[in-house]
Amino acid sequence: MKDARIDRRLFLRGIGGVTAGVAAATALSACGTGTSRSVAGSGGKGGKTVVVRDSGGSYGAALQKAIYTPFTQETGITVKVLNLDDAPLLAQIKQGRPQCDLINNSMMSHTKYVKQDALEALDLDRVKSVKTAKIPEAQITGHAVGHGFYGQCIAYRTDAFGGRKPESWADFWDTKAFQGGRSMCNPDGDLPELEFALLADGVPMDKLYPLDVDRAFKVLTRLRGDIKKFWDSGPLPGVLLSRQEVTMSTVWDGRIADLQKQGVPVERQLNGMRRQFSGYAIAKGAANADNAYQLMDFSLRAESQANLAKAFPLNPASPLAYAKLTEDERNALAGAPQYYDKGFDADIDWWLKNEAAVTKRWLEWARG
Repeated sequence: MKDARIDRRLFLRGIGGVTAGVAAATALSACGTGTSRSVAGSGGKGGKTVVVRDSGGSYGAALQKAIYTPFTQETGITVKVLNLDDAPLLAQIKQGRPQCDLINNSMMSHTKYVKQDALEALDLDRVKSVKTAKIPEAQITGHAVGHGFYGQCIAYRTDAFGGRKPESWADFWDTKAFQGGRSMCNPDGDLPELEFALLADGVPMDKLYPLDVDRAFKVLTRLRGDIKKFWDSGPLPGVLLSRQEVTMSTVWDGRIADLQKQGVPVERQLNGMRRQFSGYAIAKGAANADNAYQLMDFSLRAESQANLAKAFPLNPASPLAYAKLTEDERNALAGAPQYYDKGFDADIDWWLKNEAAVTKRWLEWARG
């Protein structure tokens, strides 16, 4: 089964979704066609509409349930959804004919759009929930606002170390005290994991950037012989842990609960977690910009973010959203207040400048 969560390659780079439900849409999108669907009623107030671009799949279904349908019920504005890759969407915007109004994408992709003059400059006075939901300042830019994140962290088998628990990336690298194979991410699945190597080598979280690439690869080389497989999709770390092919792996935080429900003896360690945000932006020349502002404002409400978190394991950007969840729901999320300071935000500006070169070097390193 394909990854039913947000496609992290889409989340990072704007590539189309990989769930089976949107595979056909992605194929069409590659040709610049895309697919769209109406996910709410006909609109009780003059048939007003707004077109939002998201990645579809189970994430799209959760958005429909938690965001789009309630929004239409409150405003009478019909929400239509477009699943479209970055290249054709950017081409439309350049031609002055964007098919969508509101874009739900990674903050990293939004930064790329800004450099191509493809987004409207935001009037944040029209998005009241940015303040009322207390969106972190680091996730508010002149063209986009972050609404949620996923974290990349350590997953480990609880039966592997005689009751001991790894507490840090240094422990992940310590294969004598914490024996067993390891798994880390292939760049096809996510950004190369240089930050984790530097943390393992003693670099403080607040001193990570700019990344010391040479140092990071030296540290990665120390672990290379113990890395049994590089994963490139969300389910693979769980498969490797379930089969006991490895005792520890990097993982997307939302995967842990799924594994535990399956009876796999695993736990997560959030110390040194890397956060990557998604957010909303308005396409340059959007035909329904006013409605896009309304949908953005509705989606960023703390209550809306909490409702989405109940339907899909995306961590809300709003700290107030967590108070609207039950204790169990809150504790399952890596963004809960008691965990937040354990992690750090990926520096997307650094990665935009260096991703291609680092990925090329990583591929050469992995081949040995």
